[in-house]
Amino acid sequence: MRVVLAEDSVLLRAGLTKLLTDGGFEVVAAVPDAGQLLTAVDTHRPDVVVVDVRMPPTHTDEGIRAALVIRRQHPKIAVCVLSQYVEERYATDLLSVETSGVGYLLKDRVAQVSDFLDALRRVAAGGTVLDPEVVAQLLVRRDDPMRRLTPREQHVLRLMAEGRSNTGITEALKVSHSAVEKYVSNIFTKLDLPPTDTDHRRVLAVLKYLRT
Repeated sequence: MRVVLAEDSVLLRAGLTKLLTDGGFEVVAAVPDAGQLLTAVDTHRPDVVVVDVRMPPTHTDEGIRAALVIRRQHPKIAVCVLSQYVEERYATDLLSVETSGVGYLLKDRVAQVSDFLDALRRVAAGGTVLDPEVVAQLLVRRDDPMRRLTPREQHVLRLMAEGRSNTGITEALKVSHSAVEKYVSNIFTKLDLPPTDTDHRRVLAVLKYLRT
């Protein structure tokens, strides 16, 4: 079974490569960033990709965004996210593309190497393997969308509910206009309110706030 591994930590990348090789996998590429991951996948067309969420250059979400690209461009290639974090929004996006051949495991919760290798085999065979903590956080996210917002974003949404414009919010929070625009954009994204020609996202965001 052929694997492309993406992990920016040199030691962890080497350790995982050895574990996978000893477990019977063929690691055809082990790369340190998302750009090289996409190139390696196009070149080798592996059975499964193992990828960290946070990778260079910003160490935020490059890895899992690359995983989404792989799922769209190569739907037959299985993807297993191995991370220290649950990125709720992207985890939901990853599962919404296709539920087969997907795994999301947390590094600190992998108790046995054999369990990890078994999970990876199941993902490569078309199964779905999710850490229980990932499932729990996704359920919380589904039940209460306001949990997705940071405290500052919640404050901005409260001010929006009071009828404040972006200029009014800028004056209330003593921040720049561009900062408020970023907060508002994040609110729309986290509340699943894409741009449309028919709906007023500001009103819809306030309605969601009032419902909760």
